[in-house]
Amino acid sequence: MSKNISPQAPSSSPASPVTPSYSPTVDLEMSIPTITSDVDDPYSLRSKIQDANQIAELRKRGSNKNKRHVGKFYEQQNEKIELLLKSIESHAQEGQDETQENSLKVKIAIRASFIANCILAVLQLYAAISSLSLSFFATAADSVFDPGANWLLNYLHKNSRKLDQHKYPVGGARLTTIGNIVYAFAMLTVSIILVAFSIQGLVSHEGGDTLEFHIPSVVAVGVALVTKFLLFLYCFSIRNASSQVQVLWEDHRNDLFINGFGILTSSAGAKLRWWIDPMGAILISLMIIYSWTLTSIEQFQLLAGKAAPVEFNQLVIYKALTFSEEITQIDSCKAYHSGEKYIVEVDIVMPADTPLWKTHDISQDLQDQLETLPMVERAFVQ
Repeated sequence: MSKNISPQAPSSSPASPVTPSYSPTVDLEMSIPTITSDVDDPYSLRSKIQDANQIAELRKRGSNKNKRHVGKFYEQQNEKIELLLKSIESHAQEGQDETQENSLKVKIAIRASFIANCILAVLQLYAAISSLSLSFFATAADSVFDPGANWLLNYLHKNSRKLDQHKYPVGGARLTTIGNIVYAFAMLTVSIILVAFSIQGLVSHEGGDTLEFHIPSVVAVGVALVTKFLLFLYCFSIRNASSQVQVLWEDHRNDLFINGFGILTSSAGAKLRWWIDPMGAILISLMIIYSWTLTSIEQFQLLAGKAAPVEFNQLVIYKALTFSEEITQIDSCKAYHSGEKYIVEVDIVMPADTPLWKTHDISQDLQDQLETLPMVERAFVQ
């Protein structure tokens, strides 16, 4: 990001409101006027919005190959401008409204997934033990851990808001991320053990060319497959409402493939060749290892402070620049993960003759406003 970003508006923009006089006795945290993006547009961004007719006309000018890209570019630009011009209060209110609106749906997704996973764990254990199919043992291992994972993540999510601020001053935003990593390593360990058992089964096999086909086991895993599909559809529809639902959706998606592949390889081992079953168990375990390795890497990146998306940085910079007339430049802006949410650091520049009490109160007010944004855990303005 380039430094010393100047906020001077173009000459064609409307005149800025007159700065009111300040007194050291006034509580500026309450009285400092902030620029309301819904009303003021010092950079004339609204004039750059292209309506549907203009976008259609721009598409006509491009070649057949670029028409779709041209239209998509201007549609995305319109969305970004609308996002920037929306006030911080509107962003915060929309976040609260969305949370309240989806609260019941999220609870249903979490509880339905937990109850279903408990029942399916028993079913799939039965399928594995009764058939002695290594493929079904692989699917059962994944299924048995699901209820524990659901309970752990829900427990950590609730307790992240109740941590003692004296012991954990930064809050509990990272607890859920840590829980995801712990669970991922547990799944990796179990999958590696299953790979070892499957290899042993391949090497030490004694018997005929095929295995016994156990219909009740196939039916049990089939029930799990259908249930996971229904849960997948429901969680998919609200996956952006909560990080917990996002994790559940990914888990149901993975289980769909694992259970389906398990039925295929177990049945093939009974009808075609015996070695297809242990090979299927190895492949399923490798899929689980791959999936949870990616999850672990992603969660470690969140703990390590992965940068927030560029669009979010742009939003923070614009809101800081237009927050007060006293802010003349943005020296730097950093937004990065601290668990699921972001830490925001903004260095602002004011005129050298600005009183200290005024710089403090403006900075504090901006910090408080930024912390109301839905994805912000903490903000620091200096």
